[in-house]
Amino acid sequence: MKRIRLFTVSLFLIACGATSLSAQRVIYEVEEYTPTIYMIAVGETLKEYDPETARQNVIDDFTETKRCGFQQAHNPQFIFSTRNNRFSLGIGGMVNLRTSFDFDGAMGNIDFIPYDIPMSKGYANRQRIMMDASTSRIFAKAIINSERLGRIQVYTDIDFRGGEQFSYIPRLRSAYVSFLGLTVGRDVTTFCDLNAAPTTIDFQGPNAYNFNFNEMIRYERSFVRNHLTFGVAAEMPSVDGTYGENFSPIYQRVPDGIAYLQFNWGENRSSHIRASGVIRDMYLHDNINGKNTTQVGWGAQLSGHINITRWVDLYMNGVYGRGITPYIQDLAGAPYDITYNPNNPQKAQTMPMWGWQAAAQINIIPGIMWVAGGYSEVHLEEHNGIISGNQYKRGQYIFGNAFCNVTPNLTVALEYLYGGRDDISGTKSNANRISIMAQYNF
Repeated sequence: MKRIRLFTVSLFLIACGATSLSAQRVIYEVEEYTPTIYMIAVGETLKEYDPETARQNVIDDFTETKRCGFQQAHNPQFIFSTRNNRFSLGIGGMVNLRTSFDFDGAMGNIDFIPYDIPMSKGYANRQRIMMDASTSRIFAKAIINSERLGRIQVYTDIDFRGGEQFSYIPRLRSAYVSFLGLTVGRDVTTFCDLNAAPTTIDFQGPNAYNFNFNEMIRYERSFVRNHLTFGVAAEMPSVDGTYGENFSPIYQRVPDGIAYLQFNWGENRSSHIRASGVIRDMYLHDNINGKNTTQVGWGAQLSGHINITRWVDLYMNGVYGRGITPYIQDLAGAPYDITYNPNNPQKAQTMPMWGWQAAAQINIIPGIMWVAGGYSEVHLEEHNGIISGNQYKRGQYIFGNAFCNVTPNLTVALEYLYGGRDDISGTKSNANRISIMAQYNF
């Protein structure tokens, strides 16, 4: 095992070291976004047409609308645009291959989720090796410059995470239209601060983070010279519960309400602190009284990213609430939004839960090579007694990784993950994973 680890680390360092000088030269030579642009005519008659100006306008459209942060796509390499810049269509994506080796505890999930760590270890789940390309992605982004609505964005992307593991069925991630601060469609939940978590090979990221997709209507606006940003959204609810015999799940009738306020500072507004809140009105059926009833869930979060220098970045978020499993990574899909009261099963209740994560990134060669590490944990609190002895109590997530941009489009990385799970009964278990990744963006 030690020889395998040393060989993996050595191979990564040799690859990065051999390319760092040439990569540094290439990166800084092409510091500006330089896509391949195809200018087309669609029955338009232009008295004056300057190819260079038209090309720069297209680049500005895509550069100024690029969204950075956790799992966000690079700008496309290929763009088709009308000569008057009224319409531009960019097509891009990435090919991503991750190879992982689990030891001293192998979970049955392709992602590293502490909630899914097996609580009893045996010959079947002691070790595991995986190769996964399902996080590869294809996206299309259109920009329409409208006289009435200004700059309109239409974005959609897919990965191959639909269905069972390794089935490679296409899955819709995002599909939205955005203009005048309004976003309508499917996108990352407004409760997620995209810039509050570092890049990880692991697709899920820190277990206290909250990267999930919802259908939504959202409005955002920046003011005070872009130092303040406000957002509010109505999002499609997802409720999972432990209902017992006296309650039953029913269709939800009220969207989740989410709002945030963010303060930005520093060069290019690169640092920020954000306060977010979510309120939920969750429906269920009372079998004893034969009528529908509701439980109110709520959550509050403080998150941020601080760019101390060009060499050091800090990331963090802390969240607390009741009945907010969709907004905490480790608990998403777990049946703890609503439960019956263990001391009085004829009553329903929401479960208190909280989590936090903090990480630091050291930029060895800014934009080319960096290392990062962090800690994250999630707690599900006991409330009015214990539902079952195997009820999840706490999950831990520790990571350390190194990334190297070999070229502007090719990235290789190495990562170590440790996870732990504690149950209410006192049972504890853990898991370990080493991953390497190669990703090419186009």
